[in-house]
Amino acid sequence: MAKRDYYETLGVAKGASADEIKKAYRRKAKELHPDRNADNPNAEAQFKEANEAYDVLKDADKKAAYDRFGHAAFEGGMGGGGGPRGGQGDFASAFSDVFDDLFGDMMGGRGGGGRARAQRGNDLRYNLRINLEDAYKGLQKTVNVPTAVGCDSCNGTGAEGGSEPVNCPTCNGMGKVRAQQGFFTVERTCPTCSGMGQTIKDPCKTCHGQGRVEKEKALSVNIPAGVETGTRIRLAGEGEAGMRGGPSGDLYIFIEVNDHKLFEREATNLFCRVPVSITSAALGGEIEVPTIDGGRSRVKIPEGSQSGRQMRLRGKGMPALRGGGQGDMFIELAVETPVNLTARQKEILREFDEIAAENNPEGSTFFKSVKSFWDSMKG
Repeated sequence: MAKRDYYETLGVAKGASADEIKKAYRRKAKELHPDRNADNPNAEAQFKEANEAYDVLKDADKKAAYDRFGHAAFEGGMGGGGGPRGGQGDFASAFSDVFDDLFGDMMGGRGGGGRARAQRGNDLRYNLRINLEDAYKGLQKTVNVPTAVGCDSCNGTGAEGGSEPVNCPTCNGMGKVRAQQGFFTVERTCPTCSGMGQTIKDPCKTCHGQGRVEKEKALSVNIPAGVETGTRIRLAGEGEAGMRGGPSGDLYIFIEVNDHKLFEREATNLFCRVPVSITSAALGGEIEVPTIDGGRSRVKIPEGSQSGRQMRLRGKGMPALRGGGQGDMFIELAVETPVNLTARQKEILREFDEIAAENNPEGSTFFKSVKSFWDSMKG
């Protein structure tokens, strides 16, 4: 059976440009690929036919010979350039060109080495501990961060004496090398330049070709009011310098707020446990309590208060991060039992206990319940 015209096979006119031929082959390769046509027994043959046509028409010399002599150009040695082999290598050569176009951007194809030459620096983390008072007010703090900064001797290029890096001879600046494995093109990081795409003949003596040096950097950090443990502050571009002039990474400040001697924090609310005497709890009175802003507030204790009773001071808690109001402060009473009593104090307490049984409602209820429990067990 006579071979189909190569132009007809790809679906293009005889005067089609190289770009039009490539686009036509791309469409055919996607349409006829055997993996996409498991139910079409003719797909593989049509796919090879398209590969053969493209292998000829993509080459200017072969195309000129084909335009003049047709299929006869590659029969019996005509054309002097060798015809299409029609086999596996033939497909690999043709598909490799289209592979560039289809996957080049994703896998670092043509021109990828240019992007690889300058690599972004790593992000850095710095843990910063602050006091609760600082978290309440916010503060400006200077931190010293060990990092990599651009080398001043070579201006970050990694090359000595103002010289410039040159394209890697192994990968021609792509940063990757390719190898044919059957029908597929396998792409790997270039072993000579480690994917940089460039090599340095005369490395900078200060940074040894890295384009950066280790150094401690002092940075001023603005810590907003309301931060809590786990808050993350990002300083763009203050991380590790990039390789060979690449952009710097970011610095992340992680906040940890120290425990406080007086206050416990839950989100924007504060809790303060305040001891009161047994007489103040029984008779009532006033106490003075501290607030996180350094001030004082007077709190009235109701008569007959028990341990654990809470009273709220509105707006005396922590500010919400980046606005959004203020939390509250809760005072929790802790009724103290006196110790180291004198004989007279003990005598007074015994007298008081004898006449105050009916004034302890919780105790009275409890012991009634206990008596009822014992009676039921006897029954």
